[in-house]
Amino acid sequence: MSSRFAFLLRAQGTMGLREWIAWLLLALVVSLGASQIVRAQRADEADGAPRYQPKEGMAFEHAGENFPGSAFYYLDDSGSLALATPAVLTSNELGLGAGSDMVRGLTLAGSPLDHARALQCLTAAIYYEAAMEPDAGQQAVAQVVLNRVMHPSYPNTVCGVVYQGSERATGCQFTFSCDGAMARAPSAIYWARARRVAERALAGYVYRPVGTATHYHTTEVSPYWAPSLDYIGTIGAHRFYRWQGAAGRSLAFNARYLGGEPFPGPKPRTVFTVATGVDPLDPLVLAKAYEAARLKAEADNAVVMEAQRLGRAAPVAGAVPSASPVPAYAPDIARRGGEDALRGSNLPDNSQIRPEYRNSGQWIRQPGS
Repeated sequence: MSSRFAFLLRAQGTMGLREWIAWLLLALVVSLGASQIVRAQRADEADGAPRYQPKEGMAFEHAGENFPGSAFYYLDDSGSLALATPAVLTSNELGLGAGSDMVRGLTLAGSPLDHARALQCLTAAIYYEAAMEPDAGQQAVAQVVLNRVMHPSYPNTVCGVVYQGSERATGCQFTFSCDGAMARAPSAIYWARARRVAERALAGYVYRPVGTATHYHTTEVSPYWAPSLDYIGTIGAHRFYRWQGAAGRSLAFNARYLGGEPFPGPKPRTVFTVATGVDPLDPLVLAKAYEAARLKAEADNAVVMEAQRLGRAAPVAGAVPSASPVPAYAPDIARRGGEDALRGSNLPDNSQIRPEYRNSGQWIRQPGS
């Protein structure tokens, strides 16, 4: 050590004080330049990498949104508000995917009370069905609820869909509405998060990855109806399905939301019995009922179109033609036979149409009979 110190002293005496300071300044400039280059490279890498932390900071860094374990909760869910793509479908089993069948965004109508009730019911469905799901899972649940609102097989209100069958002890459409889950007071933080997802869905946002899905179940169960529906994919902890055939296509979701929201809560509990042995809310029963109604509507429409083409009045379904009342004839006409004497069937046949062509254009057999 002493020899090195002596060498430095001799070098200092040889170079002089000015040269020594110049070398120190040069070394300092070189080190600063190198550090700036390294910082610039790291900044470029950071800009190119996906950003998961919002500029305003994470949610748990704000007052009122902090709770035990919140850092782990929010960090696990960070980045899930990115634009939805089919890539969120995560499953080892390949589903059909949403394909080209999509449902239009919901347009709210009705009164402010209807809007408030719709938001309350949709928030409850998201919270109790998917409170611990990432945003993708919550958006998927919300989309299924709104898909049902726009399908003729289900109630035309958000609360009607969410609490359909809640008067039963079992067999409700969304299990939280009849299994006692609502007895637990919701967490304010989780409820606020579900509410934000509900607000976005009711504002017209469509979560495309689930397409026209009307059913889902958790990955822990395997309901009997699952093989009879088209499997779309798995998002979070739920597997999503759509009906097969016309009931699961975009054209089937043609109902308009008109408001009229019922009470935003479960219905009073009643003793529910299936008299015919068939549950009217069974997914397969609903699919068959929709198909039967669709075929009947197409047949009725064909009759109306044919009547319009021939210039005749369209027959009214279920109407029974009634006989015209017999007029009150004058006494002298009544003495001559009245209705029987003047009935048109007794008039002479002066038609110039040949008999074999007189029924041309008439139905040989009434459609549907």
